[in-house]
Formats: sequence, structure tokens, C-alpha cells
Amino acid sequence: MSVTKAICCLIGLLFAFQVFSQEEILAQQYFDGGEFGKALALYEKLYETNPRSSYIRQLVACYQQLEQYDKAEEVLQQASTRKNASPLLFIELGYNCGLQEKKEEAEAYYNKAIEAVIQRPAYAYTVGQGFQDKNLLDRAITTYEKGKELDSKINVDYQIAQLYGEKGDMDKMYNSLLDLISSRKNTNLSTVRQIIARFISEDPSNPNNVLLRKLVLKRAQDSPNTLWNEILSWLFVRQRQYDRAFSQEKAIFNRREGASLQPIADLGLQAMNDEDYEVAIEVFEFIIAHSSASALQIGAQLYTLNIKTKIARNSDDYRQIDQQYQKLLNEYGKDENTLSLQISYAKFLAFTVNDLTGAENLLDECKDLRLDPHKEAQLKMAHADILLYGEKFNRALIYYSQVQKMMKNDVIGQEARFKVAQASFYKGDFNWALTQLKVLRSSASQLIANDAMQLSLLISDNMQEDSTNTALKLYAKADLLSYQQKHEEAVVLLDSVLNNHRGESLEDEALLKQAELYVKQKDYEKAEFNYLRIIEFYPFDILIDDALYALAELYEKHLENPEKALPYYEKIIFEHQDSIYFIPARKAYRKLRGDQGEKET
Repeated sequence: MSVTKAICCLIGLLFAFQVFSQEEILAQQYFDGGEFGKALALYEKLYETNPRSSYIRQLVACYQQLEQYDKAEEVLQQASTRKNASPLLFIELGYNCGLQEKKEEAEAYYNKAIEAVIQRPAYAYTVGQGFQDKNLLDRAITTYEKGKELDSKINVDYQIAQLYGEKGDMDKMYNSLLDLISSRKNTNLSTVRQIIARFISEDPSNPNNVLLRKLVLKRAQDSPNTLWNEILSWLFVRQRQYDRAFSQEKAIFNRREGASLQPIADLGLQAMNDEDYEVAIEVFEFIIAHSSASALQIGAQLYTLNIKTKIARNSDDYRQIDQQYQKLLNEYGKDENTLSLQISYAKFLAFTVNDLTGAENLLDECKDLRLDPHKEAQLKMAHADILLYGEKFNRALIYYSQVQKMMKNDVIGQEARFKVAQASFYKGDFNWALTQLKVLRSSASQLIANDAMQLSLLISDNMQEDSTNTALKLYAKADLLSYQQKHEEAVVLLDSVLNNHRGESLEDEALLKQAELYVKQKDYEKAEFNYLRIIEFYPFDILIDDALYALAELYEKHLENPEKALPYYEKIIFEHQDSIYFIPARKAYRKLRGDQGEKET
């Protein structure tokens, strides 16, 4: 064959493949859209071209949707007579009979599929899954168990346990999984948890939760094993019962030789993030008492001080916290190993007690330490944050820019660039802020990219509307006051924006920002009013999902009216699937609605 002929053949094949692919895509689109007649015409053509392909399933499904069961059976029968035909075809034939209420014929085909497993146990996986796909759960269990019986190497224990759960036989599911844990045979604890997680909720009174707790406690009494403590701790964390989880983790630590404190530290962080400060402090104090590693001790001390700062109520509380910081620095010293402690103390001095000079002096002392690039970047970022708090914009920008150059390919470098934009925004240099934000809108960090996009749109939209930038400057000043924890002053300034610039594009941003400040001030009714105004008057604005999610959280967590939260979570789920709030909204919605478990897709 000449080169020219070979090239022509190759082009022909490529063209045929392209047409073939287009027809396949179009057929799937018709099928997904419920246009089964159009899909059938294309699948018949595709199947005729390649009878051994997977098109048979879609072709048969089209026939069944159009109630052309005889044609579906004909195609399946022909395929089942071929050499090395898949036993899944018998399941399809049985299912086709079932659709026609031919129960005895269906039974015969299903038995043929199981007979194939008896002849060749390795088929247990595919035949079992085939029955699962048709929701024939009892047959799937029978198939898997038959495969196990015939070949001990076949590992389908997880599939069987999960099927019991799908049938609603929770007792069998739990006992199957707990037997696996007890035997330690090919058991992956994280897989067991994933299966169980589908059937439990955050509600401790949920019957599935209650049953699991009873079964595990009984096993723990009959055969003490720290694995049972691990399961109970995990369950209590999911139920947000951190005190009970802590009891289990302490039992593990005391009974297991050489046990790590890391799981206990993780529990402390979870309790802290969920604002269960009492338990979090208990956990961190336990770590301080039982750890010989200074890094772990310092970390636990820092978390404890951060919590105490959040819940402090008066100057006496702040004075005690200050004394604790000084005591720790005297105990551990001021070196590169205690940099996080020194940065935390500097931020406490600046942001909590407004001692900017003391904070700057403390960080200046750290400049002589021998720091690796990442720690040096952390120091510069902290210094810049404090300078920004004190409205020393130019010096703050220098430090942020240095971090940006030092850590170009790191998240902290992207964060520094965003801080450059934010500081420029506070300063009123909107054009330079926009320049930085354009780069960040494609950031690898979704959170930074989202923040960058919102600030970029805020600036660009309002610069176009008002050449004097009057309202934008007021908003920027209010945003700075918020950063400085001067919430009342920020609220007053935003009132000025809302009263004097009514109807301008900045109005929804001002409403949202003010609502966030009202929440911090625990003025929930005013926050609710602002969110509702955004939802009513700006339903197509970019901030609509922020307002929907914030209002739902307000009802659920602060106004104790979860019923009112549901429709706002629902709007995000069904109308804003591309929102960053989609996954947390779906999770919250399922929890409030009382769904069994939380399947993530």
C-alpha cells in the first residue's frame, strides 16, 4: 500500500470514528432527555455496527421504555448464545420478564445467572453487582455468599453488609461489619465507617445511631478492645457529643501502649471549631499534661489561649491571658521553635488590647531568628496584618509584596497577593487592587479565588457607576473598620451608604456586610431584615447565594427556627448548584429534614 493510500485510509477511519462518536453522544442525549424513540434509532444503528459493544444495555433499555419487550428479549437471547457471553445477560432477560409480570420465567433466568457463579465463582462480583443494579438485593446477597462459599479468596463482605443496610436490616449490617473489625481480616476501618455513615445522622436519638451504640457497647463489655472505643469515639463526634468522644479517646490512650496524642488533638480542634469551648479546653489541657513534645504542648497552649480570648468578657480576663502568654514565653523562650507563640501574642496585643507598639516590637525581635522561608513568610504576614490594622498601609504593602515574591507557588503567596489587593482597597487605590485581583481569580485555592472575584466585581461595578467613587470609598472605610473590630462604627458608616446611595449597585454589598456585622453583635433581627432585602430586591445578583446561605444559618443556629432555614437551603441546592455553599447547604438540608445518613455525590 502506498503512503498516499495509507494516509487516505487513516483519514477515513478518523472520520468514521468522529461520526460514530457524535452519534453515540446524540443517542445518550436523547436517552437522558426521555426521547427514547429517537435514541432507539441511533442505538440500533450503533449496535448493528458493533454487536459486542456495551450499546446492548442502552438498546434494551430503549425497547423496555417503549414497551417493546419482545424485541428486547430477541436482542438479549442472541447475545446470550455467543461464546463467552456474560451472565449479566441472564439478569437482563429475567428483568425483562419481570417487567411483563412473567415471574416464573424471570426466576429461571436469575437462577441461570447464579448457576454461572457456581460454575465460575469469580463471576460473583459482576453478577452480584448486576442484581444490585436492578435492586434485587436478596439475590445479590445470595450471589455474594455463594461466591464466598465456593472461593475463600473472594472478598465481598463489605458489599453484603451494605446490602443488609439498604434492605433496612440494620442489625445484620452492623453485626457483619463489627464481625469484620473483630476478626481483623482484610478490614479497613475507614471503609467500615464510610458504609455506616450512610445510615446514621447527627441525631443521637436516631434509631440507627442508638442500635449501633448498643451493639458496640455490648461487644466492648464482652471483649474489651480499643477498636470499639475508636468506633464509639467516631460515632460521638458525628453526633457532636465531644465530651463522650473525649472519654473514649482517653480510654484508648490509657490502654494502648505507645498511643499517639494526635487523635486527641484532632478531637480538640473539632470541638473548638464547633464552638464547644469547654470540652476543647479540657482536651488541650490533657495534651499539655501528657505530652513530652514541646511543639505539641505549645500548640495546645495556643489553642487554649485563643479560646479564652474569644470568650473573654472584661479587662481582667485579658490581663490574665496576657500574663499566660508572658509565662509561656519565659518557659519556652523566644526562638524559632516558639515563633507561632510569639505571633499569636503579637496579634493578641494588636487586635484584642490595641497595643500596636507592643505588638510591633515583639515581631521586630523575631527578625533576628534563623527562620526557614515558610516561617519567615508567616512572620512577615503577621507583621503586615498588624500594620494594616494600624492603617500603616504602605509598610503593610511592602511586607505583603515580599511574601508574595518569596512564596509564589504557595497558598500563603496567593493569600499575600489578596492582602495586597485588600490593603489597596482600604487605602482607596482601587485600580491597583483590581490588577492584583485579576490574577487571583484563577487561584488554585477556591476560597481565595471566590473572595478575589467578589472584591473585583465590587470594585469594577461601582467604579463604572460613579466616577468619584464616593460610595465605594465609604464602603472601603467601613470594611476597614470591620477588620479593626470597630463594628458599631462600621454599621453607622454603612447606614450612610444605604441612605445616601439608595438604588446604586453597591446597595446589596452594603446590606450583606452590615448583616454580617449585626450577626457579630448578636442583633439577629436586623441581620434577618438585611438578608431578606437582598433576596427580595437582588434575586439575580452574584451575592444572592451568600444571602440565602447566611439567612438559613441565621434561622438554624441563632434564631432557633430550623423550619424557616429549610427553604433557603433548598433554593441553593436547586437554583445555585455552582455556588460554594452548595455542598454545605445540601448537608444542612438533609440533616434538618432528617435524612438517614448523608451520602455525598
